[in-house]
Amino acid sequence: MRVALYQCPPLPLDVAGNLQRLHKLALEAKGADLLVVPEMFLTGYNIGVDAVSILAEVHNGESAQQIARIAKTAGIAILYGYPERTEDGQIYNAVQLIDAHGERLCNYRKTHLFGDLDHSMFSAGQDDFPLVELNGWKLGFLICYDMEFPENARRLALAGAELILVPTANMIPFDFVADVTVRARAFENQCYVAYANYCGHEGEIHYCGQSSIAAPDGSRIAQAGLDEALIVGELDRQLMADSRAANRYLIDRRPELYGDLNKR
Repeated sequence: MRVALYQCPPLPLDVAGNLQRLHKLALEAKGADLLVVPEMFLTGYNIGVDAVSILAEVHNGESAQQIARIAKTAGIAILYGYPERTEDGQIYNAVQLIDAHGERLCNYRKTHLFGDLDHSMFSAGQDDFPLVELNGWKLGFLICYDMEFPENARRLALAGAELILVPTANMIPFDFVADVTVRARAFENQCYVAYANYCGHEGEIHYCGQSSIAAPDGSRIAQAGLDEALIVGELDRQLMADSRAANRYLIDRRPELYGDLNKR
């Protein structure tokens, strides 16, 4: 499976503009099976509580329907970030996967909120870590800060995830996460990790770019720099099998020793 990541500067408060560039990008990424864009791509990330309250949409709202049409027209699955409004009025930092036929496959809500920015705008997602199949690969989902908690990626790997998709909005001075943590999560869980970040700035936030797809052996099969880029990597099932045979982390675990990890 070929996975494309779009690293871009945010276009805050411009839903129509973001849908327009997503359409253009989906056509440019033809040949890839899946396109991943950053966290809160639809609206921008650092937009404040008032704006997010206005721009939040239900999971099957107008933007979702338009993205479904884009995916179907371009023949590519799309994972995008957006602010989700639920029936009870809660707003979540969410990502949604729509397949190449325009069908919604999965919606995931960020479980670990980052700092005052996230906490001021969003409710935290609950105990729901979906796993879905796309083109024969099992996909799991995390959003930005979620990935910095090793338990989250390990939970997905133990459930059978072969590719963990991580739309993100990571900023300076946390660029070591993009450089080191992404590869560490892939290696310690013996799966692929695709990390789609912003570049440029949004208000006082300066994003650190460095989007990448890390392989189970710790290598990068696709890597962006600090500027806008569309990168593509091809997943290799044989590489994953060979790496899992050589690195037995999931087999050699001793869960009976880890009980204290669940104590506060």
